[in-house]
Amino acid sequence: MTEIAHILDGSYTGTAQLPAYNRDNLATGIVHLGVGNFHRSHQAYYLDQLLHDGQSDEWAICGVGVLPSDEHMRNTFHTQTGLYTLLQKSPDGTIDARVIGSMPEYLWVPDDADTLREKLAGPSTRIVTLTVTEGGYNIDPATGSFRTHNPAVLADAAGEGTPRTHFRILHESLKLRRDRGLPAYTVASCDNILGNGHVTKRTLLEYLALADPDFIPWVENNVAFPNSMVDRITPVTSDEDRTLTASDYGIDDKWPVPAESFIQWVLEDTFPLGRPALEKVGVQLVDDVIPYEMMKMRLLNASHQVIGTFGALIGYHYVHEAMADPLIHAAVAQFQQFEAEPTLPPVPGVDLPEYRATLLERFSNPGVKDTIARLSSNTSNSAPNFIVPIIRDQRRQGGQFTIQAALIAAWAERAALIPVVIEDPRKDFIHSLATDKDPSAFVRDDELFAELAIDQTFIDEFVRWRRVIASKGIRAALELLLTS
Repeated sequence: MTEIAHILDGSYTGTAQLPAYNRDNLATGIVHLGVGNFHRSHQAYYLDQLLHDGQSDEWAICGVGVLPSDEHMRNTFHTQTGLYTLLQKSPDGTIDARVIGSMPEYLWVPDDADTLREKLAGPSTRIVTLTVTEGGYNIDPATGSFRTHNPAVLADAAGEGTPRTHFRILHESLKLRRDRGLPAYTVASCDNILGNGHVTKRTLLEYLALADPDFIPWVENNVAFPNSMVDRITPVTSDEDRTLTASDYGIDDKWPVPAESFIQWVLEDTFPLGRPALEKVGVQLVDDVIPYEMMKMRLLNASHQVIGTFGALIGYHYVHEAMADPLIHAAVAQFQQFEAEPTLPPVPGVDLPEYRATLLERFSNPGVKDTIARLSSNTSNSAPNFIVPIIRDQRRQGGQFTIQAALIAAWAERAALIPVVIEDPRKDFIHSLATDKDPSAFVRDDELFAELAIDQTFIDEFVRWRRVIASKGIRAALELLLTS
């Protein structure tokens, strides 16, 4: 057994692929805010491939943890010298294990705020990427406006203590670059938000309206915010993954990363200070990412809501188990074809029926062992981003939305019955809506459902399916749903 921190000393005899580059020679031209499993399976993997091919030594990654909960990542990073095992699991059961070394540095804001500020304000940093989740952009889903009363945002705008949001980190470092006569780095969001680059720019400017209005013109005129679409199903690391890494590959790794074999990154090519040659490792560089983002969010992310919500209420643990249920498989397929796809614009170079078929295969991959718990958590953020826009567009064009109405009804029934198991930052609020004596109260909250909260046709359909689920059970409801 080889501890992963020592795996590059020449003694490892296992089959995992190791970095073929000298990590001591790397320069961190990219700083990534919000390192989690997805970033480690996706962007860090792309950069590892480039480094492995002998290119882009100046484009290694400095990872950054912003939240107090990121301390565990910091500690693991230091123990393992930034190395970890990526387990890429194919639908046919084969696994490709690769030790990733593209992130030689990691900073944790509660301890390293000054070091991070200087790093970002230095000439070697040319790109800053983000995965801070949909909720990290501080947007009110009902109004689309910036939440100006968020305590963390107000504390950062006032300069209190260490930074608590990415807004202050970007603000302070960009201002230092301006004052030092350095050009701005590029800011690239990798979160599942439509027009994520546009959203990143808008929310930063709205933060600056609170913190430093005079700095707004410089940011508007000097900082690039390319849009991107990212895709790779990446579950939470399990004990089984740790055991597999040890038993099959002889590596003692406290935090390996499991992922499917599929990977995609579509990116607008707007990088004034340069970028790594990402096109050489399969990244699609395009003029307009929006059609690709819509396709992924409405066919993949929204389908995850269908699987997670119905699967949780039935009692499945893994996604592939739920997809083996003919009722859930059919619900996902019909949702994609008849409710989601009609809201999409043409996507250059993509055959949508073929893409849908690929998604069904990916969801059914037993090797990934993605959990229903992951898909059904944080629904109060996910549903407004992935489900509500589809229903809204279908209502405007007279299209179908029945499966989505039933999905939201199932979410409400689960929140009413077993709130204690729901992983959601607003679970108490969601539970109160779900248990209101008025069965329609759940969807009359405009913070969650925006204009649908006053759409009586949608409300009536939701109430109908909620009553069906409550009286007949979820399986009978799905059978009725698929034949109605």
